[in-house]
Amino acid sequence: MVELGVNIDHVATLRQARRTYEPDPIWAAAAAELGGADGITVHLREDRRHINDRDVQLLRQTVQCKLNLEMSIAPEIVAIAANLRPDQATLVPERRQEITTEGGLDLAVNTDLIAGVVSTLRDAGVCVSAFIDPDEGQVDLAARIGCQAVELHTGDYASARGDDAQRALQRLIGAGEAARARNLRLHAGHGLNYRNVLPVAQIQSMRELNIGHAIVSRAIFVGLQEAVRQMKLLLERASDPIR
Repeated sequence: MVELGVNIDHVATLRQARRTYEPDPIWAAAAAELGGADGITVHLREDRRHINDRDVQLLRQTVQCKLNLEMSIAPEIVAIAANLRPDQATLVPERRQEITTEGGLDLAVNTDLIAGVVSTLRDAGVCVSAFIDPDEGQVDLAARIGCQAVELHTGDYASARGDDAQRALQRLIGAGEAARARNLRLHAGHGLNYRNVLPVAQIQSMRELNIGHAIVSRAIFVGLQEAVRQMKLLLERASDPIR
């Protein structure tokens, strides 16, 4: 069964639009768990544009399922993560002007620095994943620097149509095979929604999908608990793997 990690960053984005106290991402996490979420994912950015320090502290105290902290390799954020000890940390690239994460973390750049971050987090008892493009070389680097999982960037697949989408899916399948060969736990995310998620969920050995924008968008109309439940039902259909 593919696990569903619900990213609640967009709930915090709505709160920050008015610099007020609602909607509270802590409440959103509770609603997502009631809907069947297997994990709660948040990105503590250096500029604190949505999720902030108060949020991650309270989420660590209240989330009953897996807490997945997306994070850069900035020393301040690494120190917070090592102290917070989420169940999982996912290393992601971070650029101040981007609207959302654009592409995977290039592990070939600053490899030794990233390896040091992985070691620090693992010493703190945190499972470490790297958000990477679906490339066998990146998968190999993730294994070599000590990551226990990789999250494949599905943005190209999500934005493509027709034959381009099929080619993007094949790249994901190939990267998934590389991850399995290196005994890495296989995750994926970015741009996945209710229409395109099933083929990715059916990739052999897929263990976790992290989805945020689509679920929060649907929640406006049906409520967050129901939006999560509907996505979980889709993932339950992913029983016949693509090979």
